[in-house]
Amino acid sequence: MNGPGPGPAEAFDAVVLAGGRSARLGGVPKALLEIAGRTLLERTLDVLDGARRIAVVGPPELAAVLARRPAAEGRLLLTREDPPFAGPAAGIAAGVAALAAPAPAGADDGGQAPLTLLLACDMPGLAGLPQHLLAAVRHHPEAGLWLPVDATGREQQLACCARTSALAAAVAAAGGAAGAGGLSVRKLLAPLAAVHVPLPAAGTTEDIDTWADAARFGIARPAP
Repeated sequence: MNGPGPGPAEAFDAVVLAGGRSARLGGVPKALLEIAGRTLLERTLDVLDGARRIAVVGPPELAAVLARRPAAEGRLLLTREDPPFAGPAAGIAAGVAALAAPAPAGADDGGQAPLTLLLACDMPGLAGLPQHLLAAVRHHPEAGLWLPVDATGREQQLACCARTSALAAAVAAAGGAAGAGGLSVRKLLAPLAAVHVPLPAAGTTEDIDTWADAARFGIARPAP
């Protein structure tokens, strides 16, 4: 998170969803699965190098992963939806609340960025997507949501960019973190004026839900 960031009009924060029950993985946390020695959470944080601040929504054990990035101290926030496992919309709401909170004393606080990226941590092919979304912002500045679509036309709500003010208003309209529990992400984001953004490459948002998915990325199932 030390590289040159985007211009002021394109400055962004991010919410990374890194919780969930991982039921189809036998409860093994997706965020801690490793590819070439790096966890999926670390790989997701890598692609967010230009973010002003990142709210990671997940369990307390993820703090150990965040501690490996001392240069980003103060810009990485760990939070959790309440109650846990209330769904991704509740996770987004928790992340939005964390980013809106005042920065700790002594932390470099430029205020909230005008844009917020929403990413799930289980998509290993996200490299380049933030820059692709920021380019879409420049081409369609009138929108409130820049929503990727894959080759089949399927929308990718958990790999998108939103205008921070519009996202905060949508979360408030849903009743905040408590009201967003059980709500679909599609419904949470529905009030935002959306522009569809074709994904830059096949597989960009391919996610890991099962051990068969994990095997495609070279992740072995733990021995019983």
